[in-house]
Amino acid sequence: MLRLFPLLLGVVLAWPGSASAEVSVKLGDTIPDLSFKDIRYLNRSLSELPKSKAVVLAFVNTTCPLAKRYLPTLSRLEKEYRDRGVQFLGINSGGEDSIRAMAAQAVEFDIAFPMVRDFDARCAAAVGVKRTPEVAVLDADRKLRYRGRIDDQYRIGGGIPKPTRQELREAIEAVLAGKDVAVPETAVDGCIITRTELPKPNETITFADHVAPILQKHCVECHKPGTAAPFTLGTYEQVAGKANTIAEVVRDERMPPWYAAPSHIEFTNRRGLSEQERDTILQWIRTGKARGEEAKQPKPPAAAESGWRIGKPDLIVKAPKHELPADGVIDYKYVVLPHLFLHDTWVQGIQILPDNPRVLHHCNMAYIKVGEKWKMENFITGTVPGGEPMTMDQGIGFRLPAGSLLLLQIHYVTTGKPEECQISVGFKYASGRIDQHLRFHLLADTKFAIPPGAPAHRVSASRVLAQDSIGVGLFTHMHVRGRDMTFKAHYPDGTSETLLVIPNYNFDWQMAYRWEPGKKRLPKGTRLEAIAHYDNSRFNPFNPDPTATVRDGQQTFHEMMNGFVFFVDTNEKLGLEIDGKTGRVISKKP
Repeated sequence: MLRLFPLLLGVVLAWPGSASAEVSVKLGDTIPDLSFKDIRYLNRSLSELPKSKAVVLAFVNTTCPLAKRYLPTLSRLEKEYRDRGVQFLGINSGGEDSIRAMAAQAVEFDIAFPMVRDFDARCAAAVGVKRTPEVAVLDADRKLRYRGRIDDQYRIGGGIPKPTRQELREAIEAVLAGKDVAVPETAVDGCIITRTELPKPNETITFADHVAPILQKHCVECHKPGTAAPFTLGTYEQVAGKANTIAEVVRDERMPPWYAAPSHIEFTNRRGLSEQERDTILQWIRTGKARGEEAKQPKPPAAAESGWRIGKPDLIVKAPKHELPADGVIDYKYVVLPHLFLHDTWVQGIQILPDNPRVLHHCNMAYIKVGEKWKMENFITGTVPGGEPMTMDQGIGFRLPAGSLLLLQIHYVTTGKPEECQISVGFKYASGRIDQHLRFHLLADTKFAIPPGAPAHRVSASRVLAQDSIGVGLFTHMHVRGRDMTFKAHYPDGTSETLLVIPNYNFDWQMAYRWEPGKKRLPKGTRLEAIAHYDNSRFNPFNPDPTATVRDGQQTFHEMMNGFVFFVDTNEKLGLEIDGKTGRVISKKP
């Protein structure tokens, strides 16, 4: 795998033990400005960390047993020294870990300090680190002052109740006091940091035979003309021309987009490439991007025709056309759609469709009565990049109450030139028998205050189910300081279950997570809980102002904590016969 990285990232540093010249990093050397990937898939560097009196680099991964045992120790030390000017940085180095797996580990072990990914182990080499969990302490001038173990409590195969030596703590104290570290280097137990190589293919990998089918299966649905994707991936030329970009996002597992922790495989709309598919794409790029037989190449994808993924709507309501500036920040727009529902209207499909998807970041829709303002309690559905229309299974519908209007909350973004956009909303009426009404609980906290500089401020909310329920899906909404969200179910029998972990929340990809119909049973009395963390630190690249105390609000420089749990009442039997032409109730049958 790593042979393709010179294409992407430049010349790779020689790795100790490789055929290249060994890198010798001595105590007292100035460490270069290390580069790595953060949990948001962004290229970052050591110099982007806040100015500190000392920096602790902790090299870890998700598989080394010793590294996992030491994560709570590192977490405690970071909290103890944070206000004394010490910056901790977890560096996941080498191996097979994905960025999502790295981020999920931080959530699991309650790690507040930043975790970053060192795919090719260049950071480890630049510091002279060879194992996990090895640590290095740098002073304010980035001079290497200590390298070695955390303490002597845990060893491979065993440990002692309490450490007798705490070398990392001693090193930190010495650096803060401006003194020499008494023991500047110690031997480390643990797992050897190894760079992963792509296996050699058994045959020539070609676009026509191997790569195109993978792209057709996973990518072309979005990457075709008339969609929000920035480019098309239909022909050999288009794909070969974006090869380096494709290699990077495939290696990072950033595309296809999916933000649930790797352990969550139960959701029916789960996206992602298999390990074999990922390796095939990377091998194809590494070995020269062979075209293959042109006759075998699939036809370029046709442009999206109507854009209606719910089928032809029974009702379409259009918002006014908006003219948008070339640059700057556009405040949320609130638009009441010109349609009044005169009777209870049951629907099974709703889609929000912009005619210019490039400029729409997201759009939420709620129902209101005349004169009311936006209320999340009346939320219906929304559209986000990579999201899906609202659709319901047989026998399940959503009721738009008589006398309701529809209110859109629209977040536009600029593109560098003046733009226009008109949003349409399409409805598919329910037809036939409806027995269950789609419901949701909003797990929300509006009273929080995120302190300035807080790297992982915790906010939580919960609600108790008043009836036996069947889970339909989950959805989360935060703003740009949102770091992660976890959904839990605390059952009446005293047991608990983690329903979903979104370890590296992305404001640009607010996705729904759907269970298999009828499978997720939630008994009456279950307490549903959402736990979110917010990164108000300077290391958050999207943070508008790390010196501000952040509270609930609509704008992106405010925050929100919204966890949605969609469900139906297990025992509900409405027995409604719906007119498929109007969505109106015709009769009620037992």
